[in-house]
Amino acid sequence: MPVYEYECSKCEKVFEIQQRIADAPVTVCSECGGEVRKLISMSSFQLKGGGWHTDGYSGPSNGKGASSSHSSSDAASPPSCPAGGACSHCPAAS
Repeated sequence: MPVYEYECSKCEKVFEIQQRIADAPVTVCSECGGEVRKLISMSSFQLKGGGWHTDGYSGPSNGKGASSSHSSSDAASPPSCPAGGACSHCPAAS
């Protein structure tokens, strides 16, 4: 469930509330009864590195995928692990 951040215009308190996306936004401060507004805050979610799209599942059109000189048995094998199979927690490593 997403966490939304609000700020009260009366007491200037900033607080977070866990709500469903379908829930109506909070309009009243629970401490002073003042009007609140929803804040847009920075997310902690970050995508770093090359990622699965460019490293593991790229097609032959970008130059990193399988070439046409591979045999048919090579084409059926899964993409290689960009970390060299060192990720013991990865389902692809087992």
